[in-house]
Amino acid sequence: MHFLGIEIGHGGTRAVVLDLESAVIRAEAWVPHDWIEGLPAGYREQNPAQWIDAVDRAVRQCLAALEGQKELLAAIGIAGPQRGLVLLDEANRIIRPTKLAGDISVKRQANEIARAFGGAPGLIEIAGQAPGVESAAAECLWLKQHEPYHFQRAASLLTAQDFIAYWLTGERATEAGSASGTGLLDIRTRKWSAELLDFIDPQLASLLPPVGASDQPRGLLRPALAREWGVSDRVQVGAGSAAPMLAALAAGCVTNGTVAVELGSAGVIVGVGDSPVIDYRGEITPLCNATGSWLGLGTTTNTAVAPEVMRRHYGWSMEQFEAMVASVSPGADGLLLLPYFTGESIPRLPDGTGVLHGITPGNFTPAHMARAAAEGVALGLGYAMSRLRDLGFDPPEIRLLGPGVVSPVTRQMLADVFGAPVVPVSSRQGAAVGAAMQAAVAFFHQSGESLGFEEIASYLVAGDSESRCDPDPQAHEMYQELMSRQQYLVDTLHPAGFL
Repeated sequence: MHFLGIEIGHGGTRAVVLDLESAVIRAEAWVPHDWIEGLPAGYREQNPAQWIDAVDRAVRQCLAALEGQKELLAAIGIAGPQRGLVLLDEANRIIRPTKLAGDISVKRQANEIARAFGGAPGLIEIAGQAPGVESAAAECLWLKQHEPYHFQRAASLLTAQDFIAYWLTGERATEAGSASGTGLLDIRTRKWSAELLDFIDPQLASLLPPVGASDQPRGLLRPALAREWGVSDRVQVGAGSAAPMLAALAAGCVTNGTVAVELGSAGVIVGVGDSPVIDYRGEITPLCNATGSWLGLGTTTNTAVAPEVMRRHYGWSMEQFEAMVASVSPGADGLLLLPYFTGESIPRLPDGTGVLHGITPGNFTPAHMARAAAEGVALGLGYAMSRLRDLGFDPPEIRLLGPGVVSPVTRQMLADVFGAPVVPVSSRQGAAVGAAMQAAVAFFHQSGESLGFEEIASYLVAGDSESRCDPDPQAHEMYQELMSRQQYLVDTLHPAGFL
């Protein structure tokens, strides 16, 4: 029996076919996306219509690779970006492009919402989380104030994954994981926050879909689409969720206290809790999980940006960059990079810039710059892990997934920074695999068979023991000091307006 997982990412759409019986990926496809060019500074938008085309192409490629086994496809799951709001009018036409992570055009509206409720503490009191510049809450207020014609035309507001699920099934709905990423959900009750909705616009509640269960299917694949793809019209579509939730599932992190790190276009660290993970400092984002539990999430947006800046500057390949990093001892002989080239989410520096500190004649070399860039990224994730520890997480090991975990240098550096063993998981496809796993659980529940998230994770997800890295105590102590130095610079420069 096969389950197809789709992930709508910033750079493109990935589709994978998971063979549940043999626990292997039977097919995989990738279709790139384009950004809308020529927008004002601070805007990052894509046209949702291209996601439909990308999904269609990726699914067709996967089905073609199944070699006559398309009839084994049982269900489809969808993962989408944590931020990405699609506006549809009464005729189900897309009203405007979608703002994605990194778009800070709604910063003023985020601040307006915060002021109205007494800042982050007041927002956390009413909804369990404090929606910021990356939230659909701020975006809805921005639309009402800056594009009232578009806002008034809207008949439905859907996340990216719910939009694709609607295209697949004709059913409008969401689940708690996706909904919590909008900033409009009370994560404690898993219901839309009436106070937030009424503040933004009294009509907003009528535009949002109902919040369903994560372990129940969204519906059946539309018959016309099933015919075009040559699959059964009994193929189910799962509830779907945001990528961080489904990446955690793909890493096997489904029980209380487990922690996963995904290294992709951004660095994402998530801790799974059996109750809401509330951070009153507002650095760890409390979310609902795609499995019925809760998450504490931290995102470092420069995980891929900082190394890419260095590679582009020196003309290095990925292999050359890794060799440069490995050629310098931990600590880069005192050279420290604050890698906030595009602003940062944790620590919260939406307008941040990079800082190079501790330059000496001996460490001002290309190799030291490479090491400092890699360590700056790792220290950012280490800071996020330290905040999860403050909130009660103390995992015996940390699961790794995503394309960035293939580097042994990176794995050892993360183990030393975290002070905990890191173990890559067997899957490198992240949230797409998690989407297929979630769809499988919903399929079996609908069929009357018992299959829980913990059971499917234990069956499908295995740590790569050969690639496991244990921390070096001396290196961990050194990195703790380096992290303190990094945070001291942030705490000093940012209030003064220099970061």
